[in-house]
Amino acid sequence: MIRKYVLALMLAASCGSAAVWAQETPPAAAEAPVAEAAPAAAEAMPAEAAPAEAAPVAVAEAAPEAPAEAAKPPVFNEGNVAWMLVSTAFVLLMSLPGLALFYGGMVRSKNMLSTLTQTFAIFCLIGVLWVVYGYSVAFSDGSAYFGGLSKAFLNGVVYDANGFFTATGTFSKGVVIPELLFAVFQMTFACITVALIAGAYAERMKFKAVLIFSVVWFTLSYLPMAHMVWWWAGPDAYTSADKIDELNAGAGYLWQLGALDFAGGTVVHINAGVAGLVCAIILGKRSGYGKVAMAPHSLVMSMIGASLLWFGWFGFNAGSNLEANGYAVLAFANTMFATAAAGAAWFFAEWIFKGKPSLLGIISGAIAGLVAITPACGYVGITGGLVIGTVAGVVCFFSVAYLKKLIGYDDALDAFGVHAVGGIIGAVLTGVYVDPAKGGVGVYNNWVELVAGYSSAQIMIQVKAVLVAIVLSAVVSAVTMLLLKFTIGVRVSEEAESEGLDVAEHGEKAYN
Repeated sequence: MIRKYVLALMLAASCGSAAVWAQETPPAAAEAPVAEAAPAAAEAMPAEAAPAEAAPVAVAEAAPEAPAEAAKPPVFNEGNVAWMLVSTAFVLLMSLPGLALFYGGMVRSKNMLSTLTQTFAIFCLIGVLWVVYGYSVAFSDGSAYFGGLSKAFLNGVVYDANGFFTATGTFSKGVVIPELLFAVFQMTFACITVALIAGAYAERMKFKAVLIFSVVWFTLSYLPMAHMVWWWAGPDAYTSADKIDELNAGAGYLWQLGALDFAGGTVVHINAGVAGLVCAIILGKRSGYGKVAMAPHSLVMSMIGASLLWFGWFGFNAGSNLEANGYAVLAFANTMFATAAAGAAWFFAEWIFKGKPSLLGIISGAIAGLVAITPACGYVGITGGLVIGTVAGVVCFFSVAYLKKLIGYDDALDAFGVHAVGGIIGAVLTGVYVDPAKGGVGVYNNWVELVAGYSSAQIMIQVKAVLVAIVLSAVVSAVTMLLLKFTIGVRVSEEAESEGLDVAEHGEKAYN
């Protein structure tokens, strides 16, 4: 009798345990939900694969109505997430220490610390503003020119209404990444863009004017450009042809035009380079410019910085694909080959026209190649990348060596001659070499049929985008600099400039 009771109890416990394990088994993962809006327009990039429609399920006539299915978390591809985390860290490396050392080595030793401080301070300041309002203005619904404040302080960017991590689209239908990851990735773009301008006003601008200018220019020039070029509804929103016009109307102005900018030729380089030119003109030349030696104090530092920039740029360009797939590989390869071509082109042009090849020349050429391939890297074939790099190396050399002297402005570290000129070359030639007949990936007319074609009209679309970037940046920069000039002043005193900004502005020295 006792044995029967024991067996009965064991059987009951076994059934109860099975029931508990069954309840704890998590439900199958759901298909990734469609995000409200996807970042960074890349209309020329084909999606590698779109999910097939689910097969219809037969339902019995007398079946009771099924209860509403509980919300399920989005499914993120771990490889894509890992790649974007790495890419974000790569872009940070570009700025700190890459850009800081590249610029710092090219100034005189008495201004080394001030150059490093400017880069570091700008990165930190813009990073905070990006969280407060920058991301929202660049990547949320609003007008065709700038977004709103619905995502201020990253509201709704970390968690969605169900408490899951918020998803945002990539460039393939049904593929998403955490929106917070995209927001951090784009923050690094904003920070380095503002820091690039410092190359033009190096060695002579007041630090407080640097910070105020950076805030105003970031708000009124960078954010609108980012919104105009990269804000759109995302591929998952394009479900039928009758939605195309409506969805396009809600996108950024230049996206609506069909402008192609894979990783920031207009948004980053033309934008920053033109601002640098305006700053250099309004500030005036450095004291003793053309009369006293102003050679770089440490080309070793500059070479290390340039190398870190090249390394980090793989995250900048290939990371802009938002997915670890074949198009990221294409962007990666173009970043490698175009940069090498530009470095060699500048090197040999300098050898021919100046008589000697220099380290400063070859690293400047490499940066010019990185700049020029940025808008094109995911759109053009390898041949197109080599052409773009070669053209950028030669043209940027002439811009720095001769155009600057001809016009007479003092762009201390050639922000305009490399970034604006290189960016213009890359943006326009993207419209040429995106052509599939030249090895490019082609251009989508819409995101419903996913059929790529090409028209030579794309070249003029690229020219329009370039002109918008030039005009916007020039106007914002000029107005801001003039207001600062006639209020707090923009230039240090002659005594401070002679002493060096390290001591005069920061009370420190790079070398003791």
